Formats: sequence, C-alpha cells, structure tokens
Amino acid sequence: HVEARSIHHVGVAVADLDAAVRTYERLFGGRLEHRELVDDQGVEAASLRVGDSRVELLAALEEDTPVGRFLAKRGEGMHHIAYEVGDVAAALERLAAEGVELIDTRPRRGMFGLEVAFVHPDSVHGVLSEVVSVG
Repeated sequence: HVEARSIHHVGVAVADLDAAVRTYERLFGGRLEHRELVDDQGVEAASLRVGDSRVELLAALEEDTPVGRFLAKRGEGMHHIAYEVGDVAAALERLAAEGVELIDTRPRRGMFGLEVAFVHPDSVHGVLSEVVSVG
C-alpha cells in the first residue's frame, strides 16, 4: 500500500473559474494561494486555502479535455481527491503491484511544479484519485 501523508487537496470542476474563486472566498473564507494554466492537462486551476486545507478549482481550457468532458457529462462538482505522498514514482510502483489501474504510469508536472499522477476511478470506488509529492 501507499503511505499517504494527508489529503493534499480536493479538486472541483467549475464552469467559470473567476466566479468559483469568488464563491469560495465569500462562503468559506478561501484565500487564493496560486492560479495557473496547466496546458498539458487542459485546465486553468486556482488553489485556495480554506483553513489548513486546500481546494483546487479546475476550469477547462477546451471542451475536448479531461475536465471539459467531465463538465459536459456530469456538470460542476467534485472531480478528484489528491493524496500527498513522499515519492510519486514509488507510489505508482506500489499501486501497480497491487493491480491498481493507473492513468499515469510516470509522474508528470502539476500545479506549483509538483510531481503528480492519477489513479483510475475504477480502482478507487468511483473516485478519480491523484498522488502528489511536495518534495
């Protein structure tokens, strides 16, 4: 198994990133931590701190992207949960050894330049899961 240190963030797919940021600021006291385009994932993302936790808001850059297809099929809502691990590559090896279906077989660059990889939701009871290493 993988030793997750904590839940790093909850990812939420949104149609309008600016409106969603304002909503999380107004309703939950969210503080914008970082915002960036993640071209290889086809999203513009905003990370907000809510207390000691983090919510990552994801807006699709185009319809034919993972988040764009998610929004078209399901509408706005929870997209994924990210678990912080010490080493993404080692976590992927352990998960593969457990027979887990991986979306990413190697780490890739995510927000903040962190190493990330995704695990198929079929292996995690319907929840798209991400492993992320903060270094």
